[in-house]
Amino acid sequence: MGRVWLGKGVRVCEEGKSSKHMAVRGGSTAVVAIVVMLFLVLPRDMVDAESYFAGDRIYGWDFNISNWPKAKAFTFKPGDELVFTYEPGKYDVVPVNDIEYDNCGHALDSKVYRSGNDKINLVDGSNYFISDFPNQCDSEMKLRVFAK
Repeated sequence: MGRVWLGKGVRVCEEGKSSKHMAVRGGSTAVVAIVVMLFLVLPRDMVDAESYFAGDRIYGWDFNISNWPKAKAFTFKPGDELVFTYEPGKYDVVPVNDIEYDNCGHALDSKVYRSGNDKINLVDGSNYFISDFPNQCDSEMKLRVFAK
């Protein structure tokens, strides 16, 4: 049997099923294949990523956080997530580089998080965060975390 157009992009294939039906069946197979490929391609660290509250669950992102975590309480990996909880409008979080961290400043195009419940994934190596509100970084509202 040849292909017959039924209108609006539907045609009958040689098996007697419409091409629209075949596309849906083929599409679900493709989705499964993509999911399997992502699982195989994603770094193991990303699959095993953990989530940590920056600071603690009571005070969260607050002054004197630069001492967190105390006594190397955590071993961070690339892909782990830091959750910054704080009162919006009172604080914010800015990922910065080492020079910006030391000088309590950041580039004009830096991403500034302001939601009060910000989730930021760690990269391999040193990760630096500051508060952009006046005098807060200078009052030790900054954090350095190493992920390896």
